[in-house]
Amino acid sequence: VQLVESGGGSVQSGGSLRLSCTASGDTSSTYCLGWFRQAPGKEREVVATFDRAGATTYGDSVKGRLTISRDNDKNAVYLQMNNLRPEDTAMYYCASTERRFILAHGAFNLECPEKYTYWGQGTQVTVSS
Repeated sequence: VQLVESGGGSVQSGGSLRLSCTASGDTSSTYCLGWFRQAPGKEREVVATFDRAGATTYGDSVKGRLTISRDNDKNAVYLQMNNLRPEDTAMYYCASTERRFILAHGAFNLECPEKYTYWGQGTQVTVSS
């Protein structure tokens, strides 16, 4: 699987950016697509995920400001970032993985796991105050 990100850049606080990621690979390996970010000196954190069936998740710090979308025909995922803040400054990575059987409430369900397998090179987002 190859993941290629684009759309990063530098903006002022309150500005917007749209990140794009195109994935090559079979549909099982790209069933789960997501955006993650890592700021200098900090651990990588999930920004948002979107599975092929349409389920989305968001990190608490970005809810209401960042929106993930997906085009299954193009095998692409996007991240619309509005009202950006200096604390959004980070390297943003696109990632994908297969679904896994995950034990929850006494049963195994086929779901997107927390740990993703395939990663892009990343695109830098810098927000100045």
